[in-house]
Amino acid sequence: MTLETFFHLPVLTEAVIQGLNIQENGHYLDATVGGGGHSELILNSGKNIKLTALDQDESAIEAAKKRLAFALPEQVKFHHINFSQYHPETEFDGILADLGVSSTQLDQPERGFSFNKEAPLDMRMNPHQTLTASDIINHWDETTLADIFYQYGEERHSRKIARRILQQRPFYHTTELASAIALCFPPQKRYGRIHPATRVFQALRIAVNNELENLKTFLETSPHWLKPEGKIVLISFHSLEDRLVKHGFREHPQLEVLTKKPIVATAEEKQKNPRARSAKLRVAQRINPNLTNP
Repeated sequence: MTLETFFHLPVLTEAVIQGLNIQENGHYLDATVGGGGHSELILNSGKNIKLTALDQDESAIEAAKKRLAFALPEQVKFHHINFSQYHPETEFDGILADLGVSSTQLDQPERGFSFNKEAPLDMRMNPHQTLTASDIINHWDETTLADIFYQYGEERHSRKIARRILQQRPFYHTTELASAIALCFPPQKRYGRIHPATRVFQALRIAVNNELENLKTFLETSPHWLKPEGKIVLISFHSLEDRLVKHGFREHPQLEVLTKKPIVATAEEKQKNPRARSAKLRVAQRINPNLTNP
């Protein structure tokens, strides 16, 4: 894996830097470092910035190390870990998490995230974990599959799709699964702007990587990692994530919500970076107990 193959354009960059309110000598956590795009901006936004970078994908860590090689060794620390399992040894001035699968992971056929090219049904963000999309598709029962497609993909044809999968399995490749899913839709809906398998593939990815449960854990624990008045910035890419972030920020006793509505990309950014079209950014701040009323 090279830096060039993992490079991706970070989304909502101005909103991220403003939301984090980068301070000189600050220490920041990038909980999903990916290719290092946001981390590079953070390090270049002030003097003597320190950064801790997490990612569950080893290839992302290696790419980020190359991209951030301009920083001094003592400035940046990397951890190969899912953000829900992280236990920091210090408090941070700000925390950033850019949720979801990266465009680079989607573009790697062997990872099995996309149905645009034939690939094994994998979808693991951490290649060391055992559960794959193939395990789910070929071994889980019809009711569980239908529930996953409906809850994680908001797919209205979930039961019909689950029934067809059981009739036709085993499936070994992304393209054959996508074709079977498409046949569950009327002919006029099989060739629209959005492929009919999109929601099911999203649901499978979420299930394989336990994304929503990991996000819930992160939303509960990460505010405790902030210094008083430290900022947390989360970028989500679909309604399930954004809903969790919205309520997680509102309901956490140590947070004050700073964005009444999510920040979205400008028309110009959407044109330059299609990935930004569905991005929603929310910001919260850890309450300073010394400033609250008795």
